[in-house]
Amino acid sequence: MPTDFVSYQKSGYFSKLIVDYLDQKPELKKFYNRFPSLENFKAQIDEKRNNFPLSNRTVLVEALKLQYQNFVLTEATSQNISKLSDPQTFTVTTGHQLNLFTGPLYFLYKIVSVIKLCQDLKQTYPEHHFVPVYWMATEDHDFEEINYFHFKNVKIKWDRTSQGPVGRLTNEGLSEVLDVFTEELGLGENAAHLRSLFEEAYLNHNTLADATRYLVNELFGAKGLVILDGDDVSLKKIMIPYIQKELTEQKSFQKVTATNAALEKEYTIQVNPREINLFYIEDNLRERLIFEDQQYKVNHTDLAFSEKEILDLLEQNPEKFSPNVILRPLYQEVILPNLCYIGGGGELAYWLQLRSNFEANQITFPILLLRNSVLLATDKQVQKADKLNLSWQELFRNQQELYNKKAIEFSQINLDFSTQKEFLKQQFDKLTAIAQQTDKSFVGAVKAQEAKQIKGLENLEKRFLKAEKRVHAEKLERILLLQNELFPNQSLQERKANFSTFYLEHNGSFLEQLFAELQPLNQHFTIITL
Repeated sequence: MPTDFVSYQKSGYFSKLIVDYLDQKPELKKFYNRFPSLENFKAQIDEKRNNFPLSNRTVLVEALKLQYQNFVLTEATSQNISKLSDPQTFTVTTGHQLNLFTGPLYFLYKIVSVIKLCQDLKQTYPEHHFVPVYWMATEDHDFEEINYFHFKNVKIKWDRTSQGPVGRLTNEGLSEVLDVFTEELGLGENAAHLRSLFEEAYLNHNTLADATRYLVNELFGAKGLVILDGDDVSLKKIMIPYIQKELTEQKSFQKVTATNAALEKEYTIQVNPREINLFYIEDNLRERLIFEDQQYKVNHTDLAFSEKEILDLLEQNPEKFSPNVILRPLYQEVILPNLCYIGGGGELAYWLQLRSNFEANQITFPILLLRNSVLLATDKQVQKADKLNLSWQELFRNQQELYNKKAIEFSQINLDFSTQKEFLKQQFDKLTAIAQQTDKSFVGAVKAQEAKQIKGLENLEKRFLKAEKRVHAEKLERILLLQNELFPNQSLQERKANFSTFYLEHNGSFLEQLFAELQPLNQHFTIITL
């Protein structure tokens, strides 16, 4: 079986910014606090401990107890919530949307990465406690991004409308989704369990936030995962001074704009700040706050406030203010004793834009860790790769490049005409020299003939390669079929497939295998054979 590994940097699936971050390029150091290594967490612990009020811990613990009041807590999660009162306890956090039935696989990989890192930190720093946290993105309003999941090759979708924060959305219409899922699941013990899990989560809970909490708690509660909903009035109260500053000073716009100007010289910018990076939310409304004509207006509505009115509203109803992508990370770090944020490449890209805003607000900037990425393969698929003499590096390649490379390897003929082209170039260099000594007007004709001859060789090279592909068509087709199985739509498996597809075949051992094999601080894809 293939024994090589694929680094994130060489995989072709990460931006230049993330590759340079992983390579710790010196020019990026000013955009983050500390690079993720076990030894760097000591200084991070000291800094966060000195910059996180004990009073915030009290509010956090009480808020979590209320959020979990209608749920059955595991002993591990209950203990972790209690430990958050202790100044020696810190969190490691990931965040994610409320995707239907967890959405794509990488949601699970995020949470496993968080739990595993807490375990590693406890071994390294036994005098402290480390609590894994999943931040539910309950205030998002991009319903079309989360209302479906893929089971095998079927897209299972929840058809309804939503305009406000998705966490407050009722679960109306999900019984029809369960019917579709049940039909696709078929029979068997694992199928019955998946059906029951979906039914209990979505049909026996009133809101999408509660359904997601139940589901994630069922999957990870035994590992002590703490699930946090930021759409909480007591937690928003802690955020009031920072929201007030955002409304009156608009510092985040200034700071992030300046950072973007520095970053965009080399990299693509992930997000751009607004003058005010806040939404106004109600059950069926989440719209941007804008400052216009000396008033604070709620976009696309008739709601408008003077400065005094909006600051009074903030004091009385902080839950009506929702941070956008620029301010949500600050909110998280204000209310959590957090050391590290674990996210995907896109998330870390926008976090790297935010450090100056954290400094302006005197909040510790967390360590940023790229989540584990995984390729799941069956024994049968691994055996196919072995028979076809394929490495994992090759399977990660662009499909056309892989096709050409293997066609050349399978051929008994040398289809690389580089030697011939170099010989041709040398001959035309001599002809050019002769032309310059006799009549310089011939130089152009010589160059034109050289280009024609080189082009002719390249065309022959392509035609020979095409012929060899026909000869080895069956074997090449098997390679493409295997790659398409592992990389659906020529993209990463983890960005499309849902955990239920693998649970159906491998039940709970699938999750345990993730915990056994993922190493959060590794910088390469984890290949797991199921």
